Amino acid sequence: MCGIAGLFYPETPKPVDPARLTAMADAQAHRGPDGSGVWTAPGIGLAHRRLAIIDLAGGAQPMLSADGTLAVTYNGEIYNFREVRAELEAIGARFVSNSDTEVLLHGWAAWGPAMLDRLNGMFAFALYDAARQSLFLARDRLGVKPLHYVELADGAVAFASELKGLLAHPLLRRAPDFRAAEDFLALGYVPDDTCLVAGVQKLAAGHCLLIERGRPVPAPQRWWDVDFSGRTNASPAALEEELTELMRAAVRARMIADVPLGAFLSGGVDSSAVVALMAEASRRAVKTCTIGFDVADHDERRHAALVAERFATAHRERIVASDDVALVDRLVATFDEPFADASALATYQVCALAREDVTVALSGDGADEAFAGYRRYRFQVAEERVRSLVPAGLRAPLFGGLGQAYPKADWAPRFLRAKTTLLALADNGAAAYARAVGFTLPATRLALYSDRAKTTLGGYRGEQRYLDTMADAPAREALDRAQYADFKHWLPGDILTKVDRTSMAVSLEAREPLLDYRLVEFAARLPVAMRLKRGEGKWLMKRALEPYLPRDILYRPKMGFVTPVSAWFRGALAAEAGGLATSPVLGSSGWFDMAAIGRLADDHRAGRADHGRTLWQLMMLDKSLARLFG
Repeated sequence: MCGIAGLFYPETPKPVDPARLTAMADAQAHRGPDGSGVWTAPGIGLAHRRLAIIDLAGGAQPMLSADGTLAVTYNGEIYNFREVRAELEAIGARFVSNSDTEVLLHGWAAWGPAMLDRLNGMFAFALYDAARQSLFLARDRLGVKPLHYVELADGAVAFASELKGLLAHPLLRRAPDFRAAEDFLALGYVPDDTCLVAGVQKLAAGHCLLIERGRPVPAPQRWWDVDFSGRTNASPAALEEELTELMRAAVRARMIADVPLGAFLSGGVDSSAVVALMAEASRRAVKTCTIGFDVADHDERRHAALVAERFATAHRERIVASDDVALVDRLVATFDEPFADASALATYQVCALAREDVTVALSGDGADEAFAGYRRYRFQVAEERVRSLVPAGLRAPLFGGLGQAYPKADWAPRFLRAKTTLLALADNGAAAYARAVGFTLPATRLALYSDRAKTTLGGYRGEQRYLDTMADAPAREALDRAQYADFKHWLPGDILTKVDRTSMAVSLEAREPLLDYRLVEFAARLPVAMRLKRGEGKWLMKRALEPYLPRDILYRPKMGFVTPVSAWFRGALAAEAGGLATSPVLGSSGWFDMAAIGRLADDHRAGRADHGRTLWQLMMLDKSLARLFG
């Protein structure tokens, strides 16, 4: 795992200052503490920070081809590099290292951009071709590894793994984009199609960009997508067997490393499955770790210990305080842009614990998106069934009226919390799902915005990308459309951003075997009933895992990392909540009605309402704006 950066002049091949490249790379030194490198030629410069994982002696970057016409800087791992290497050697390629990086050079020489179809891995890379006078940027299928880029005033295209790499360039114009702030408040993260720093772009998952000298910078091209429109007709037994083999192959491919390797173990289905398959493939005890909380309702250590004992892992655990907010400022620096998923605090802590013992850790991320594990998928399918029974013209007055009249009861048992469901039924499926997966509701956001901000938005809402994506999804049914939208937005914007930034902050490589693209494509072809059956998400996956895991692991209620932000803003963060109304950063932005923020904070602290999630967002936005723009 690494950090990359670079500059390319598409019009005039101006000289590139190595010192600027060094500064851009060093801003990401946490991504690669084991080495660094810079390479320049007229009109091009590449930089690299290395976390050595494979071929420790021979994988230094930037790496050049034998004839010097190709150069690459690359972040990630190509898990099938040995197979691709063998294919290249069969057509005459001669390798001088054992690194997966060299596969990119020979692959480009043999196949050009089409080499991407042969790669199975997580990656973001930049490859310069002197003969073609071009720079090729590419990002892996699911967006595990990040890549930011921007066109600068002097004509250069600058790129870096993280935003902080671009911020190190003196010509980057720092101006905030309010629509990105609206996106953040709607979704809880700044999605991959925008950036809080105006003008900066993120190369989307499964996309590539070929920039050729003498031509304008084009729009990125999609090179892979997940397709939910097909259906397999194989039997459940045959599919269980195929799924087990796919999971087994994905885990084993991600166990290749020349450094200590382990796994996160929460005691949930996904991480337990990964550990079970690792134990099956390893002669040595798998190194596992988990964190526990000092609040029993949030603590999964007992379940993790059960799995650790079952597979005789070398297990470590650590208890952290549920009210530990000391890491907030560190997270702001880690993410650059505002990030409201408070479980990042726990993710950072488990990454730090893992890094004490290993350099690579496998995680269970991705299975919920691929195999429909989230509770919201169950609700979406059930609500769409009800919508199909009631004419569209009746739904809004019937369910909308009931929803408005029904009291909001966050404190009540779940079956009594009908207000959200009724309001969702009054709307169309895509709009309701966008609201379910979102953070702060549109009405709440509008109440916080200034008149100028509302005019600037002109009716735009951050949820609109979900509606557009679901409308155009290659899908058959409601569940397909919801999962597809999550693959496009939630997964790269929230889950994978969280894992990448928190793991890289402590120089740990995290690998996600359950996001192997072959597994994702397999899951997308499953009938809905094999993903979600009788209210049980990940139905086929759990069936396939029954020989490995006990039922009280497979079928217990999903827990996840729960962070008590609402309680924090009535306790440890009460002063932060009160200070938001007088924040010079939020106030000077011109985006907010500061009196409305004050009322929101007062109502929360007094217990009249629960605005903890919105206050957390505003606090993270305030701190990020201060860090990015002063």
